Amino acid sequence: MALSSFFGSPRAVFSAAILLRAVFLVYGLFQDAFSPMKYTDIDYFVFTDAARFISQGRSPYARDTYRYTPLLAWLIYPTTWPGFWFSFGKVLFAVGDIVAGWMMFRILRSYQNMPQERALKFASIWLLNPMVATISTRGSSEGLLGVFVIALLWAVLAKRIPVAGFLLGFAVHFKIYPFIYAASIIWWLDEDQVGPSKIGKAEPSNSLAAQVVRFLNPQRIALAIYSLVTFMGLNVIMYLSYGFPFLEHSYFYHLIRIDHRHNFSPYNTLLYLNSSPAQSPNPSAPSSLELERLAFLPQLLLSAIMIPLALAKKDLPSTMLAQTFAFVTFNKVCTSQYFLWYMMFLPFYLPDSSLLRSQPVGLTALILWILGQVFWLQQGYQLEFLGKSTFVPGLWAASIMFFLVNVGILSIIIRDVANKCSQASRVKPGKKAL
Repeated sequence: MALSSFFGSPRAVFSAAILLRAVFLVYGLFQDAFSPMKYTDIDYFVFTDAARFISQGRSPYARDTYRYTPLLAWLIYPTTWPGFWFSFGKVLFAVGDIVAGWMMFRILRSYQNMPQERALKFASIWLLNPMVATISTRGSSEGLLGVFVIALLWAVLAKRIPVAGFLLGFAVHFKIYPFIYAASIIWWLDEDQVGPSKIGKAEPSNSLAAQVVRFLNPQRIALAIYSLVTFMGLNVIMYLSYGFPFLEHSYFYHLIRIDHRHNFSPYNTLLYLNSSPAQSPNPSAPSSLELERLAFLPQLLLSAIMIPLALAKKDLPSTMLAQTFAFVTFNKVCTSQYFLWYMMFLPFYLPDSSLLRSQPVGLTALILWILGQVFWLQQGYQLEFLGKSTFVPGLWAASIMFFLVNVGILSIIIRDVANKCSQASRVKPGKKAL
């Protein structure tokens, strides 16, 4: 009864979400001050150092390992002020969590026609999730990215195409991976979604030219133009301000990165070997790094082509979940922060999923997902903190196990979305905006 009353009140749920993050923020200050194992993520020091360089009139890329848009450093500029302002970025990221959760709640209410109590329960998968709160309050910017991505979903569902185009271009500039959503959104924006057919409309021609004309409807063209102009405009501004280092660190680096620490990917051991200069006795032999660069092929084939084409017209939010899950699972670098990329779509997918309808399936998937991480972290702890060589078979086996678990969960998600009726029948175009 008390639980029902709690989820019946948006004020109670959002107050609890804010309190949760406040507790983690305060706890983090104590852990940083008194524990040898720091709470604050190393990336946060990278962000704040870049902001400090900007405050000195220098490039943010003067900070080694800063691989992000200068916009991020500018957003946390107050961290350069004296006093408690150093935590400003963490507060900003935590606020981003809350805003993203609020938008999830409104989408569930307005576009999935969900009762308030039920919508709050599913939004709480994000809002009251300790993992989400911890990652943001440790100083990861993924919560802020969540605002842009969920806002993009809302704008598309609300048929605010110029806004959607701006948000897509901005999100891709902020963090490259949201480009995969372009395919799903473009495919979803057909005539059935953007508006009803005209009464008495003549039977459409099936010629190739006619199909191309029908595909290039005004909504698709507008989305492409607004997103491209936003993306290129931001890039031109940043390039004029910071030169080639902006392109090198924000974009080109991610094509050749070989991060191996805290990497759940099955490429982890290979990346570790490639982190040292190659000592191949045969210089003409293809290096593992050259083969590893092909890792993006199955990743992009699944996340940016096959999944959007197969699923987008059935259920856009769940398709975006499947895309993100595939992108993270097959990425050559996979860290805990990346899990937030797909967790933000769970409130839209889970209500009608077999993971909830069949408790054994859902519970088994959750347990295996957690155990896969525990196994990997146990091996990683022995390697990084105890100095034991656990690469083979321990760390490698843990990475393979976690990969297979994620592939299994992805197959469930894809099957669920494929079995859904067309989203057009359950999403009401023109429903009130947020």
